[in-house]
Amino acid sequence: MMQHSVLKSAALALSTALLSACSLMQATQPVQPVVALPPPPPPLPVPTANHRFEIDSEKDDLIGVLQVTLARQEDTLTDIARRFNVGYEELVRANPKVDPWLPGEGREIVIPTRQILPNAPREGIVINTAAMRLYYFPKRQSGQKQVVYTHPIGIGKVGWATPEGSTRIVRKAKNPTWRPGAGVRAEHKKNGEILPAVVPPGPDNPLGTRAMYLGWPTYLIHGTNKPAGVGLRSSHGCIRLYPEDVESIFEMIQAGEKVTVVNQPFVFGWHDGQLYLQAFDVLEDDPRDWKKAQQKLLSRSLARRIQAELKARGETVNWDAVSLLAHDPRGVPVPISLPGVSIESVLAAAPRVRNSLPRGATWNGEGDVGMDNTSLRELLSDSDPQAPTSPAARGAPTRN
Repeated sequence: MMQHSVLKSAALALSTALLSACSLMQATQPVQPVVALPPPPPPLPVPTANHRFEIDSEKDDLIGVLQVTLARQEDTLTDIARRFNVGYEELVRANPKVDPWLPGEGREIVIPTRQILPNAPREGIVINTAAMRLYYFPKRQSGQKQVVYTHPIGIGKVGWATPEGSTRIVRKAKNPTWRPGAGVRAEHKKNGEILPAVVPPGPDNPLGTRAMYLGWPTYLIHGTNKPAGVGLRSSHGCIRLYPEDVESIFEMIQAGEKVTVVNQPFVFGWHDGQLYLQAFDVLEDDPRDWKKAQQKLLSRSLARRIQAELKARGETVNWDAVSLLAHDPRGVPVPISLPGVSIESVLAAAPRVRNSLPRGATWNGEGDVGMDNTSLRELLSDSDPQAPTSPAARGAPTRN
């Protein structure tokens, strides 16, 4: 019994010694310092809406703010375009190295939400087909600044070009009926689609929910049941707007208002004492030879007001800078009267914003682009240079 007690006491002493040794070993280990994690970056600001602006001066030609956002994993450029109220080609042009179908999570996307106003009278509707953009100048109220509304548009594809010149809104219609002409029906039949002579209002009507008829017979400004076609050469000569945009502007425009259509791939304008250039792609069927006589044609693009201002300031156009921008059009206004300024420096200075609907946007974010990627690819490649070009040959009472 005594031997058992002695063994028990020895075991207890050994256990205590081991615990003490372990404690001493732990005490000799260096204490790791607590590393404070950096605070998370502040959230990006909400993007600026891109459809209504006040013009500070008759000599100020720029509106909007260039913005940059980050693509989501599920985004396509078509999704981002509608979210920010820009057209598909506008977005592709501003992001030439980005895959339109899979931009990639976290990829920076330039949003071309800064515009130089076209060289045209600021009254009624002004459309620049090269920019694929519509501008509406309501009548200016006494003592108030000039307001302009702008939206991306779809225009006539090759062979069915949207005409240039001046006309007027002759009438408006909600939930219009579409009566496709013989030429349009023949084209659809060639592609395996039989169009009825009359398409009533509804989701299958390509005119959408609003139409404004022009003084040019068969041509309209209207909505669409395929929003992905906005920002593309996708129509038979008509001017298409996003459904939310046409409904907004339809209420403001009255019958009799002037409509001016120009084709200006290179637009110059003043802002804060600097001359800017915004370069777009030349339309495939533009009859002017921009490559052969570029400087001559670009000189003609300078409004008389801008030429007079250059002369008064004793300045000249930096044609080397103009040539660089013209050869690589990005649709982003760049100052050409400041040394050392480039498209890269302009993009670097642009604010970074959330990939979300701008506050006050015309779209509520509901619905989608209106077609799958396969259908959109077909729309992108849809061009028929052999189609008849005169209204008489087409026999079309109403286009789309």
